[in-house]
Amino acid sequence: MIEVPEELVRLQNTYGGESGRAFLAALPERAAEFLERWELRHTGGVMHGFTALVLPVERPDGTTAVLKLQALDEESAGEADALRIWAGDGAVRLLAHDRETNTLLLEKLDTGRHLSTVSDTRAAVRIIAELLARLTAPAAPDGMRRLGDLTAAMLAEAPGAAGRLADESDRRLLLDCAAAVREVADEPGDRLLHWDLHYDNVLGSEREPWLAIDPKPLAGDPGFELLPALLNRFDPADTEWRFDLMTETLGLDRARARAWTLGRALQNFLWDVSDGEPALDAEQVSIARTLLAR
Repeated sequence: MIEVPEELVRLQNTYGGESGRAFLAALPERAAEFLERWELRHTGGVMHGFTALVLPVERPDGTTAVLKLQALDEESAGEADALRIWAGDGAVRLLAHDRETNTLLLEKLDTGRHLSTVSDTRAAVRIIAELLARLTAPAAPDGMRRLGDLTAAMLAEAPGAAGRLADESDRRLLLDCAAAVREVADEPGDRLLHWDLHYDNVLGSEREPWLAIDPKPLAGDPGFELLPALLNRFDPADTEWRFDLMTETLGLDRARARAWTLGRALQNFLWDVSDGEPALDAEQVSIARTLLAR
């Protein structure tokens, strides 16, 4: 029987609500079930993220893999579908999937080599951009969450959220971001988006130098993917060249990409307001102001 890490217990008890507590209660038995069902041998210490427990395992043929046990929620629901479409092209390979529990058996990557270990920021941003160009090439499948639906909800929420901010400049900025995304809202796109491609979601591997993990799939415009790479290792002097490098590598229209990047900032701002934050995140404010001034 596996021991659930204390930090995962804390995270799920704090943020997961009743479903999080149910997930925690089921974890030891679920792990044992899938180790037996897929004939896996648990080979090392457990790892975890915010909503998942990951076990290194060995398959019957001796190859290594990881077993990912996770809470089933809206963001992770399409993960297996996205990984099947990518089929290892720029992303970790899916080896098996149980749809009922959203349990995944995945190719084992080098968990000790994240993109954050690359000290050259320009090289790291280029790696992100080149992965995004590959990952956003396919169309999203039917039934995946749509950026258009998220955008409609954000635009409806924005005026009320702005009114809850104490600082006038924050209020204006949030509404300016909403105005920018409103200009492209009628064309939200249909590409398969990773939606969470930051440095720690890019790992080294033997098969390719770098591969993406942990998608939160979404159907939409690739411009909605750029903000994490502007925020990682943030430097306000880097915003413009990072944005230009990524849009050039992905072959994006810069005006549309600018609007969708502001839409991604808007989404984060709305979450801040919903969480009761007294002010908007300073780094994202800097990025939004730089893009609005272009």
